[in-house]
Amino acid sequence: MLKLTDLKIAVDESIGSTLLLVDVTPRYEYRENVRTDKIAGYGYTIVTPEKSFEKLTVKIDGKKLLEPPDEGYEQVWFDNLELYIYWARGQYSIGARATGIHPVLDTTLE
Repeated sequence: MLKLTDLKIAVDESIGSTLLLVDVTPRYEYRENVRTDKIAGYGYTIVTPEKSFEKLTVKIDGKKLLEPPDEGYEQVWFDNLELYIYWARGQYSIGARATGIHPVLDTTLE
């Protein structure tokens, strides 16, 4: 039987194509439901202008790939961005993961 958590969510239709990075935080490894000091990856918090500036944190395993913006935001794009549904604290939530993150380079010429 197909479960809700098996669904694949269309990313652009769900969060839009403009993604603004506002923060980067470490994600720690857990053993037996206890947080360790080992960093497993990073969470890249973005806001989505096309969806009323809702926030979403995209998890990427491994080393830190981008620093948080000094102030404001930085437009980014992700490699293999995937949205998924999970159950936590008695309700469904939406999570996001990717394999890479890159700044959108301003290619306008003056």
